[in-house]
Amino acid sequence: LKPNKNYIIYCQSCGDIVVKDRKFLRVLPLPSENWSDLVEEWCCHPDPFARSTLHPQHGDCFVGDNFFLLNSGDESHLPASPGCCSDAGHHVSHSGSNLKSKENTRVICKRCKTMLGETVSSDTIKYYVTEVIIQPAEGSFSPIPRSQFVQNMVAQCLLELSSAKSTFRFTIKGDNGKTYMLIWLLNSDTLLVESLGNSSSHSDFTLFGDILTPTSGPAGTWNAVKVLYQPCIQCRNKELADAWENDMGVHPLKFPSETCLELLLVLGLSTASLPPSLRYMNSFQLTAE
Repeated sequence: LKPNKNYIIYCQSCGDIVVKDRKFLRVLPLPSENWSDLVEEWCCHPDPFARSTLHPQHGDCFVGDNFFLLNSGDESHLPASPGCCSDAGHHVSHSGSNLKSKENTRVICKRCKTMLGETVSSDTIKYYVTEVIIQPAEGSFSPIPRSQFVQNMVAQCLLELSSAKSTFRFTIKGDNGKTYMLIWLLNSDTLLVESLGNSSSHSDFTLFGDILTPTSGPAGTWNAVKVLYQPCIQCRNKELADAWENDMGVHPLKFPSETCLELLLVLGLSTASLPPSLRYMNSFQLTAE
């Protein structure tokens, strides 16, 4: 994303336009979600940010680890179905920043009903990078297989965070607050070589090859990350999940709950493609290269 350029935001699942022809005057990175916990270490006087909030103004786009924030006041296209969020449909608390009902904070695609993000306040919307595609206004929407897109975006998040913050352990949480899995980044310099019908469809980084779709044709190569993971659904690995929750060296990542289940399926299929003797490492499940 670059300032002073026009962009269109599409629903990744169905291609419907979510935000039409938006020009961002400022594109700014957000600090870590837990930045306020360290303010006392930075300042020798009372917290100067105690009453401040990092909410985008008109024309702003704030970029987080796996999401971006937009000001809802200048949306050119807002979801309009009953299950969607718009300014008129928000239920705001007395403080004006917290929404009473969790269900009312969900931003839903009006065509396919997929969750795209959530409302952070009465004038701020968070969109998850796994749910939308941002393209220049002069471009056109190009569909990408869902499993491949989720792999690419999650792998990019893990890679960027590990590089910027030397963080290699992650908890994957849903918007319902539940922990779905623990991920330990093993390496990020794997190069995959496979017979592909269209190798150009694999962009940047992926967790593993798209094993859901048989391919043929000349060999293609792309970068991949390899991870260890532990599922945490149905109270599995609860003690380990609790320990990671309290570990400052573990970075939490939040996605829509449906996307967490998709990611868990992708990882499970990757593990199943390995020989049984290579599927585990120190009780963690291993993904195929």
